[in-house]
Amino acid sequence: MEHLIQPRVRNIEISGIRKFFNMVADRPNLISLTIGQPDFPTPEHVKEAGKAAIDNNFTTYTHNAGLAEVRQAACQFVREKYGLDYDEQEVIVTIGASQAIDIAFRTILEEGVEVILPGPVYPGYEPIIRMCGATPVYVDTRHNGFRLSAALIEPYITERTRCIVLPYPSNPTGVTLSEQELLELVRLLKDKPIWILSDEIYSELVYADRHRSIAAWLRNQTIVINGLSKSHSMTGWRIGFLFAPEFLTKHMLKVHQYSVSCASSVSQKAAFAALTAGKDDAVEMRKQYQKRMEYAYERLVDMGLEVEKPTGAFYLFPSIQSFGLSSFAFALDLVDKAGVAVVPGSAFSTYGEGYVRLSYAYSFETLKEGLDRMAQYVRQKRG
Repeated sequence: MEHLIQPRVRNIEISGIRKFFNMVADRPNLISLTIGQPDFPTPEHVKEAGKAAIDNNFTTYTHNAGLAEVRQAACQFVREKYGLDYDEQEVIVTIGASQAIDIAFRTILEEGVEVILPGPVYPGYEPIIRMCGATPVYVDTRHNGFRLSAALIEPYITERTRCIVLPYPSNPTGVTLSEQELLELVRLLKDKPIWILSDEIYSELVYADRHRSIAAWLRNQTIVINGLSKSHSMTGWRIGFLFAPEFLTKHMLKVHQYSVSCASSVSQKAAFAALTAGKDDAVEMRKQYQKRMEYAYERLVDMGLEVEKPTGAFYLFPSIQSFGLSSFAFALDLVDKAGVAVVPGSAFSTYGEGYVRLSYAYSFETLKEGLDRMAQYVRQKRG
């Protein structure tokens, strides 16, 4: 019966991140630096709001787009933080950022169109693009500090280009885009019949400066993806936000409605607490991530590994090309010989080959032990 499964579904694969994690998860005495899972607990006042929702029997359906108070709070949050101007009709509360990406693509893509993405990039976009009958078009960003610039994009724009994905701060590289880089993209894309999907899930984890969104300049062309998983350590609560002009959200809401009806009512109550009383909850976490980043970055440099210094998120993406192994072979050998798990760069498109992703969303103790083992492995490999 397997031949009756929809071919596009049959031909996609499980995320390379999860595939490698699952492959090595049962190894004894393993230090895993693989998953982008904040190690901080959800803030207490957010948990209390969720508990209160259960105690008060707030366990029914909500408006398909989400509670009005949550949507209003989400709009206020991005207005205060990033200068973005949306109203409650222009935001949908989703089941995490992943579902927001899904309904956005299913609304704007069709057979034969193309979507431009930076390579390397988070692996969650391509399968959805392909399931929509569209074609992903990767742009090599490796020689531009992993930044998708206007100059890099322009040669790839054709009459079939329907969307450009801007996922910054970046998973897996941790880089961000400056205002100047965004303005160059604005000049290139303004008034073109091309959507911009701006994935800003790591927007609260920017170190040197505040996050900037291209939606501040190209509001009517931009779909902003955000959520609380990374900023408030709420991965399991599954709350994301999709911001777009009302003429677009009214159509995306139809896809959302038939997909999930609405986000969890309990999680929405917790989200309201996170967006209001907890609007600055990410500040202390960001400080801790920056300290960990500085430590892990210096350790990798001391090992002689080439690595771009992150300016956001919680990942490092060092090159392992000098070892003459594929990224998968290197990562597997690192597990076997050092008991440390990182993610092969090939999980992030072919342009990630020759790199590995290391998450520093772990305690200092875990990071130190993992990097000590990695340093010893590197010394042995180099003889």
